[in-house]
Amino acid sequence: MEAPPVTVMPVTGGTINMMEYLLQGSVLDQGLESLLHRLRGLCDSLEPETFTDHELVYFLKGQQGSPFILRARRSLSHPNAPWHVRYLGQPEVGDKSRHALVRNCVDVSASHSLPEFLNEMGFRMDHEFVTSGHIFRKGAMKIVVGTVSRILVPGNTENTERISLSSLVELSILAPAGQDTVSEDMRSFAEQLRPLIHLEKVDPTKQRH
Repeated sequence: MEAPPVTVMPVTGGTINMMEYLLQGSVLDQGLESLLHRLRGLCDSLEPETFTDHELVYFLKGQQGSPFILRARRSLSHPNAPWHVRYLGQPEVGDKSRHALVRNCVDVSASHSLPEFLNEMGFRMDHEFVTSGHIFRKGAMKIVVGTVSRILVPGNTENTERISLSSLVELSILAPAGQDTVSEDMRSFAEQLRPLIHLEKVDPTKQRH
């Protein structure tokens, strides 16, 4: 399963041609506190944001080609907050001069009736999961450190089981298309986290679900 990029800020100002620059890695539980300590020293604020999100992945099957995928996400920490619906384009991984994976990203707020709306549109939920952890920020960069848990009873976010004894770490920047220089800033920041974690340019299409 591809672990989700969570609590991404929505696209604003009418601009939808935004690109997500992404590096990913994982850290075992025994190394987590050391990584959090390093991030507190490197990032803009000592104490990170905390989050717990419920994410549902919806598919719309077409007559040809791959299905269209949307991700619906809600905050369990803040039940009154709006839902978010997210579309991620195909990753651009062929350019070796880029230090990060690059993909088109559209993330917008939605009402609490989003799941019902997607079902009426013909989408079908494929899987759901809960993520929880911390969000750090360094300028335009966002660093998410979180665990992913499977939902054992459909729709019951209280009944979960962690997928692994490690935390997913994602370093990302959301920027207009063409600003590939941001990947160099990401690479430099990732170097400061070694050897606690190795953040890499991972192709999600090659990850098993």
